[in-house]
Amino acid sequence: MTRHWTPLAVVYLVLAVAGLIVTWTFNAIAIAEGNDFIGDLVSSGPAVSSITNDLLFVAVAGSILIVVESRRIGMRFAWLYIIGSALTAFAFTFPLWLAMRERRLATRRAESDGDGAASAGAV
Repeated sequence: MTRHWTPLAVVYLVLAVAGLIVTWTFNAIAIAEGNDFIGDLVSSGPAVSSITNDLLFVAVAGSILIVVESRRIGMRFAWLYIIGSALTAFAFTFPLWLAMRERRLATRRAESDGDGAASAGAV
């Protein structure tokens, strides 16, 4: 199982965990203080609105990438990463998807290397 954890996949996984911890730390603070989370995002001035819209567009583009690339390489349940981002944070689910994508690509490389070695031995 750990065979296909490439260094790049581990980096993505660390980023996913860090994204989950950081975003949910601030979510917990907002909940504990009784803040209007959505209201704070849209009414705290142009700088916050700029960052919010910037991240929204990145999340939409990333979600499209998740669906398209997952279909291309045969990853199942891509929609769970998108739904998960609404329940946790895109800063968690996107790097997690990148880690799983890297593992999938490593598996495919290993399978194709195995097929090549098997067919070379058959000649």
